[in-house]
Amino acid sequence: MRQLSEIALPLILPTLIYFGYVLYARARGATEIPEMPWVWLAAAGGLLLGVTFAALALLGGASPSEVYQPPKIVNGTVQPGGFSAPGKAPSGN
Repeated sequence: MRQLSEIALPLILPTLIYFGYVLYARARGATEIPEMPWVWLAAAGGLLLGVTFAALALLGGASPSEVYQPPKIVNGTVQPGGFSAPGKAPSGN
């Protein structure tokens, strides 16, 4: 689901908006629909993808100095993994 929202959706959203516009225009009786602007749709999708990646890089994740601790099984229960400072227990996130 994460890949869909972070990669696929920003790439196809401009095309979906355009198709919605075409359907709306036809429903209102437009007789001439302009040719599909593939270059503009691709550029808008690429721009949205870049904005999404920049936002994830700047707003999400852990700092580079933190260490990832994978999940473990302790006494039959799963202890969640997460990021922590070097040498400390994971935070569970």
